[in-house]
Amino acid sequence: MKYCVIFFIACLSFNSCENKREEDPIKVDWKKRTVSHTISDSLETGKSYLSIYSQIYSLSQHKKYNLTAMVSLRNTSEKDTIYLLKADYHGTHGEMIKQYINKPVYLLPMETLDIVIEESDVSGGTGSNFIFDWKMSKNAPEPIFEAVMSSTVGSQGLSFTTQGKRID
Repeated sequence: MKYCVIFFIACLSFNSCENKREEDPIKVDWKKRTVSHTISDSLETGKSYLSIYSQIYSLSQHKKYNLTAMVSLRNTSEKDTIYLLKADYHGTHGEMIKQYINKPVYLLPMETLDIVIEESDVSGGTGSNFIFDWKMSKNAPEPIFEAVMSSTVGSQGLSFTTQGKRID
């Protein structure tokens, strides 16, 4: 009996040390969200800027620390759909890295979409950013664009946020 208990505990220990495969995150299918109708000219237009950090300096200007960035696109209206016309990702020196949206897509009331810049993707550098163009009903609350940057190494963790700013 004693050996059975020891064997059982050993089996549990080995299973708990096993690396579990993380579930793949739900990726946004931008093509399925493409608006198929003409967007009304009566909607208010806006442009927002969001700073992103895929890297930060550590100890000196010569050592960088990679981060994961989760960009959150939020429709704050309880009744109106908003339309995102553009989501362009730029690097530290202003170069276009990727166009996430190049045709209008919709965001339903109270819906949130995420864009994830993986920790291994350092193409943006220390001063990357997004520019979002959007349209919404005149009386609807503005969308919110936020980013959470994070990284964990061993038992150390680092995270911080940035908020978008309307620039037009």
